[in-house]
Amino acid sequence: MSAQSPVRWTDPEQQELEERVAAAELAWLSMDVDVQTLRVEIDNFALIHHQLLGPLYARLDELDALVAEAVAARTGDPGDLRRAAEARQRVEELPDLDALFDSVREKSGEGVDEAAPPPAAPARVRPGKEAQRIYRELVRRAHPDLTTDGAEKQRRADFLVRVNEAYAYGDTAALESLAAEWSTAPEAAPAVDSPDRLGWLRRRLDWLTAKITETATEQVRLEQTPMGQLLALAPQDPDRLLEQLAEELLAKAAAQQAELERLLGGPDRPVGHNGTDPNRPQESPTMFAQIPTTDADSVPADAALLDVREQDEWDAGHVDGALHIPIGEVIARIGELPDEKLYVLCRVGGRSAQVVQYLVQQGRDAVNVDGGMYAWEGAGRPMVSSSGQPAFVL
Repeated sequence: MSAQSPVRWTDPEQQELEERVAAAELAWLSMDVDVQTLRVEIDNFALIHHQLLGPLYARLDELDALVAEAVAARTGDPGDLRRAAEARQRVEELPDLDALFDSVREKSGEGVDEAAPPPAAPARVRPGKEAQRIYRELVRRAHPDLTTDGAEKQRRADFLVRVNEAYAYGDTAALESLAAEWSTAPEAAPAVDSPDRLGWLRRRLDWLTAKITETATEQVRLEQTPMGQLLALAPQDPDRLLEQLAEELLAKAAAQQAELERLLGGPDRPVGHNGTDPNRPQESPTMFAQIPTTDADSVPADAALLDVREQDEWDAGHVDGALHIPIGEVIARIGELPDEKLYVLCRVGGRSAQVVQYLVQQGRDAVNVDGGMYAWEGAGRPMVSSSGQPAFVL
């Protein structure tokens, strides 16, 4: 009868901590992938929402103003005049409305051209399951907090900058290339049988617990943004949601245009008290321009920059000398903006496009930097971080 190998003794406390750390690490990595994916989705949904529906919202606002002005011209009532002035103030100065006004000026009402579909939505960045899997594995293997060595920590941080950028663009091929490139280095974690292992496990569990809370908080914040709430209405089919919104706006615009043509073409319309011809709106049509946009390479070195990202994104990497006002605070802090031409930045260009739209409406000279900080970094333009560490786009 052969002697059996002795059973290796395992500290029950250490075994429990090993399992808890492994579970916490899995939970954090899963949450981190979800939050990164949500951030990418919201940024791109905001950009597409602006491109697809911005002209339709402006078209409807313009029609609302024209209808209110036509009513005021008929009645001369002070209340109607006030409502007309308020409606005109709400008009967004974005799309070119030449076609709209041409149709309004026609004698007979032909309605909205139903054969003209809304503009096609550009391709959306949406990291797939394989990209998520590779991203999760790379974060697990290469996270800077897995080492205490300064040089190794820096190497890992630099590597993860490239990983995050590839994931933000949903580039599975680039992530696969990065996975192949990564070479494992000695881990900072003590060996399983090391006397230092137990203390390391406790510290690691505390760190993971804090990261889970931080990640969950960021997820809630993203979900509660206006675009996050809109995207939540159809998270699996945002394209269809945009199509439905476009159809509703087109239907409202058709109804308002019909009402406007009725008001302008009625046989019993009175002449305005000031002698003007009420066949025409009181104000001449406003000519709208597309949102001002430029690429990162074309931004002057001495330009006034406005960064509208959140604090954590700013801390990770920003342009030295830029003014930082998160998008949710722009309206309240508009007085802090300089009078000169502003170049507005966010992560990929979606949030900044909304801010430029608002600033242009307020009569400010503002330009959206296409591609945001990712494009800025890709163009080799300088960045700094709040911590003094090498800057990266979060």
